[in-house]
Amino acid sequence: MNRRKFFHLAGAAATTALAGSVVGAEEKHTPDKEFVGVLVDTTRCIGCRQCEVACAEAHDLPVPDPANDEGLDRQRETTIDQWTVVNKHETDAGEVFVKRQCMHCEQPACAAACPTNAMEKTKEGPVIWHGDKCMGCRYCMVACPFEVPRFEYNSPNPRIRKCIQCFERLEAGEEPACVMACPADALMFGTKKELMQVARARIYNQPEDYVHRIYGEHEVGGTDWLYLSAVPFEQLGLPENLGDIAYPDYTREFLYGVPAVFMLMPPLLFGLHELTARSQKVSEAEEER
Repeated sequence: MNRRKFFHLAGAAATTALAGSVVGAEEKHTPDKEFVGVLVDTTRCIGCRQCEVACAEAHDLPVPDPANDEGLDRQRETTIDQWTVVNKHETDAGEVFVKRQCMHCEQPACAAACPTNAMEKTKEGPVIWHGDKCMGCRYCMVACPFEVPRFEYNSPNPRIRKCIQCFERLEAGEEPACVMACPADALMFGTKKELMQVARARIYNQPEDYVHRIYGEHEVGGTDWLYLSAVPFEQLGLPENLGDIAYPDYTREFLYGVPAVFMLMPPLLFGLHELTARSQKVSEAEEER
């Protein structure tokens, strides 16, 4: 386990415990129906970045200018104003374009770490954020294995910003804006079961064109966004050191292994210290009077 993964796991475990979310950490999300997601076929992506434009227009974000902003000349991460980005990678198969956004984990660490349930895994599948519940602790940022949630540090009323898989559109019976905008059929929307069947069929029918693996099938317990590739996924900038166990499972094992009294002892002692110090100051003041 590397340093980055350790801090992600430790942060998720500690924050969940201190928030008193033992019950939530024990229970896995069991949807009434199959989660929906998106299959990203990187062998088909042409780097047009129309998905970025459609995302921005759908969510009232600054609209990028793919023809003039030279966005493919550098490696970009998602931001508070750009919930999805397309990067160009030099690989063994030449240039490959890869769309990145929230992976919408089946058992999201961000939701498990959130002490107020502001981050929610919906029954449909998208992981969304509720502003009226958020207290700004940013534990979701610490816990996310893909480092996706972004915080509006410069806003007087800061929010957590990330892809929500166009949840409002899904509720209206529409597909995500990025999927609708893709001219190369590189994005496919559907249930996780349907997407897995399509992905396996493409690998089976075109074995020379794909790595025989579906990224997101098992990573961190499975994600609702899946990737196909002609080259090893590490060449596409997708993290390969996350493991197959969902991060909330690590949290649950941590909570079982460490009695709650030890997790709660530091804040308890700090509170007692503050009360004692305050009481002593009051006594000294009374003596002076």
